[in-house]
Amino acid sequence: MEHFVVSARKYRPQTFKDVVGQQAITNTLKNAIENNHLAQALLFTGPRGVGKTTCARILAKMINSDGSEKVDEDFAFNIFELDAASNNSVDDIRNLTDQVRIPPQVGKYKVYIIDEVHMLSQAAFNAFLKTLEEPPKHCIFILATTEKHKIIPTILSRCQIFDFKRITVKDAKEYLKYIADEQGVNAEDDALHIIAQKADGAMRDALSIFDRVVSFSGKDLTRQAVTENLNVLDYETYFETTDLILENKIPELLIVFNNTLAKGFDGHHYIAGLASHFRDLMVCKTQSTIELLEVGENIKEKYLTQAKKASQAFLIEGINLANECDLKYKSSKNQRLLVELCLMQLASITFDGEKKNSRRFIIPPSYFKSKGITPIQVNIPTQESTKDYKNKEAKPIVTETKTSNSKVVESLQVKEPPKIVLKKENKRPSGLSLSSLKLKKEHQIKQMDVVVDEQDLPHDEFTQDELVNTWNAFVKKMEKKGKHNFASILSIDTPKLQGNTIYLEFPNSTNKVELERQQYDLLLYLRKKLNNFSVDLSISVNEEKEKQYAYTTQEKFEKLKAKNPNLDILRKTFDLDL
Repeated sequence: MEHFVVSARKYRPQTFKDVVGQQAITNTLKNAIENNHLAQALLFTGPRGVGKTTCARILAKMINSDGSEKVDEDFAFNIFELDAASNNSVDDIRNLTDQVRIPPQVGKYKVYIIDEVHMLSQAAFNAFLKTLEEPPKHCIFILATTEKHKIIPTILSRCQIFDFKRITVKDAKEYLKYIADEQGVNAEDDALHIIAQKADGAMRDALSIFDRVVSFSGKDLTRQAVTENLNVLDYETYFETTDLILENKIPELLIVFNNTLAKGFDGHHYIAGLASHFRDLMVCKTQSTIELLEVGENIKEKYLTQAKKASQAFLIEGINLANECDLKYKSSKNQRLLVELCLMQLASITFDGEKKNSRRFIIPPSYFKSKGITPIQVNIPTQESTKDYKNKEAKPIVTETKTSNSKVVESLQVKEPPKIVLKKENKRPSGLSLSSLKLKKEHQIKQMDVVVDEQDLPHDEFTQDELVNTWNAFVKKMEKKGKHNFASILSIDTPKLQGNTIYLEFPNSTNKVELERQQYDLLLYLRKKLNNFSVDLSISVNEEKEKQYAYTTQEKFEKLKAKNPNLDILRKTFDLDL
């Protein structure tokens, strides 16, 4: 049995020209070698499988090549590879620095390739600093890592850094096509595209997947074979799902999802793929963004065809619903039901061909169309039109009802509506906040005013004494209810009547605010008892009155002494101090 060499090793690039997807870095290194402008410490960083170690080996071979050596010369005596994952101690670095002093026996340079350099310990990094900063002229260090952020800044500052990028799906597919031709494999374009997508930017992973799929399917590499072997959902599943959603076929949609689960796929993977499918359809809606669609040519035509069926509003709403389901999936206790509910909501977006939250029609247009009637569009009146209507005199409103046989005209005399000021709030307050309680009281008072305008309620005259007696009765009522604080506030000042307005004066604004909060109950009581629904309150704050309540210790004693002179005798007898 012949020994099998995996494609990742068999087709490893031998020159910079063969490296896939890193043209900027390879051109920079070639120019540096040609112009003798190569740094003595290089750091190659980037994701796995993008060519860091391969470029390091090619670079080490090129700087020792003078054109007179054999083609298969690999300069093994000049190239030293160190795996920092297993040789990460201080002693390993000391052994390395001891070897650096010895010049090369063949070629010009000794090249040290340290792979996974981020695995070195802190002490090893510190021991490596001086040698890395001032190495011998015959020595070049090439460090490679996938996690640059784990390397200490003092090492980074001594290196020339090259950032390797992920290999694009297009570049990976073209290289896989070249490998397939070399091996005599008849591969479909869509099959190679799925392998390139699955590799996620790593060429080594793409070649490993290619070897596995070829072992499964033989010399004919089809899209179906790739999807079965890699356990990925085929594009056809999402195309079928989207068609059923657009046609509002919920039962068939649930069956498709059940069949997907029966094949061993996860519901989370299914709904995440559906969101990506909607995104690809959205990309196809605009000519300038079609290039963002990373699929094969055959699949691209299907995307363009289905994108014409789905509206942009549907796709935006669909992406939003699928994304919400994706976020809630891990925390859900019934994950299957969550995905099924999302699918039913998606299939209901365009139900009956009309939006469900239509604000322009009270009855859906489909009802009138089924009856052979053309619906009349009604505009919602704005606040400005309401104000204009109030300023005009009351006019008769004529309503017309169209029927197939006759025309009925009815005239109605409409009374001017009550004056209600509509106030639009930018933010709805909490039901437990002070502002909400205040707004509630104001709203109740406005409702009382409306009742007064609509119903001719009594406005009897009353005297100051009647007002005081009614006021005191309300105070006693509040005390019985346990509202002693409110009762004490009402007892601070005697109400004064002028016309239909009751004037009150308080020593501070706190009392005023408290009374304004609860004035609805007070006004309602006074209006009913006095049989006058025009009664109103006017509350003011008098700072001078507030000072009357602020007594010093001496003033308190003098006031008490005026009521009881024996207090002064008691103070003098026991020589008491205030």
